[in-house]
Amino acid sequence: MSVLALSPVTGRKILAVDDDPDILKLLEMRLVAAGYQVVTAANGEEALAHIGVSRPALVISDLRMPRMDGLALFDAIHQADPALPVILLTAHGSIPEAVDATRRGVFGFLTKPFDSKSLLQQVEAALRLTAGAHVTADSTEDQSWREAIITRSPHMENLLSQAKLMAMSDASVFIQGDSGTGKELLARAIHKASPRNRRPFVAINCGAIPEALLESELFGHTKGAFTGAVRDNKGLFQSAEGGTIFLDEIGDMPMPLQVKLLRALQERVIRPVGSNTSIAVDVRIISATHKNLAEEMKAGRFREDLYYRINVVSLDIPSLAGRREDIPLLANNFLHALSTKYGKNLNGFSPDAMELLIAAPWPGNVRQLQNIVEQTVVLSTTPLVSTSLVQKALQDDIGGIVPFEIARKNFERDYLIKLLKATNGGVTQAARLAQRNRTEFYKLLQRHQLTPALFKDDTSGQAA
Repeated sequence: MSVLALSPVTGRKILAVDDDPDILKLLEMRLVAAGYQVVTAANGEEALAHIGVSRPALVISDLRMPRMDGLALFDAIHQADPALPVILLTAHGSIPEAVDATRRGVFGFLTKPFDSKSLLQQVEAALRLTAGAHVTADSTEDQSWREAIITRSPHMENLLSQAKLMAMSDASVFIQGDSGTGKELLARAIHKASPRNRRPFVAINCGAIPEALLESELFGHTKGAFTGAVRDNKGLFQSAEGGTIFLDEIGDMPMPLQVKLLRALQERVIRPVGSNTSIAVDVRIISATHKNLAEEMKAGRFREDLYYRINVVSLDIPSLAGRREDIPLLANNFLHALSTKYGKNLNGFSPDAMELLIAAPWPGNVRQLQNIVEQTVVLSTTPLVSTSLVQKALQDDIGGIVPFEIARKNFERDYLIKLLKATNGGVTQAARLAQRNRTEFYKLLQRHQLTPALFKDDTSGQAA
């Protein structure tokens, strides 16, 4: 059984994993006494379940456990969250095991019976290494760097923990994600968390600017460099001096310009269009794309040397469908903001309407969700956004496809309405046309709350 103990000293959460309940209890007692919050798990599968619900700041695991040993657990953790440190404990410690563990990325390795002082030293060292990277909803540390990113998804929390660590360095960051997932929001968050946060953040969409103008936008130009260049103009690299430049959709950058960008990144100098003079620049590069650059490189559309220059560290943003637990948070946040914008007094979504939003496929991700919510806010005439309004918005939206059960339900209702209109509310005739018996047909009408009398007119002689 898991135990949660909150310390007023540090509050950092540690997950302890061991199949020996006595060792687990001892670990918990010593860590809680040192001021840590502790969650325990009896095996690797239980540990992964805990991590899926709420990310700890550190994992301490036994090496030898049935089914999933400590190294297998580490591999599973590391694959999902490389920034989460792991310390391994074993009663069967050996130099080869320790070497293998540390080579694979395990933070620390202690043998049983463990010395409390050594254990706490390793714990403190691991938490210092990730200081500031772990943020939870009830954390007291500054969260302003990530305030624009609304989430309770463990996947997103892992991503943000990695982003905070990356922000502390000056390494180039590559963000992979579908259109509409919030790549620029994440880039801005990294900038705000970095030592460059007092300097400019400059974003450019490489796919939205014609090739002939993109070089000038990036590197600037001199007076007379081309028709219309009536004065010297600084490019975005110079405008972002000391700060961060975000190259969105870098996968769309033309090949000739990729060569010039590579030179700028390697030599940290740029040359404006029409100039023979190089200018030193100090910028941090964050780039992003929805394209698969590995495939682009194979097809000869993206330079391999540039790829490795921009992809020193990488982050992969999940689609909205991959973080459905965030949909209510995002939808209500958009609702409140847009209600203010349009002067509406809306309190939320009906339960069925929210279920529709959670179940929708969202090919356009967060951007599409915002568009859907805006449409419902504009059209809503009641304090709660209705199910029918959300259904209509999803159906009208480009690429919006409602779930099969909803589509079938809508078709069934519309079909019944057409039958009752055609027969002036005559159930017998309508059932015959639908090739269903009267009892079954009445059940269908009740399911959709359709009353035959509403479709009758005074001159009709139709039988009920």
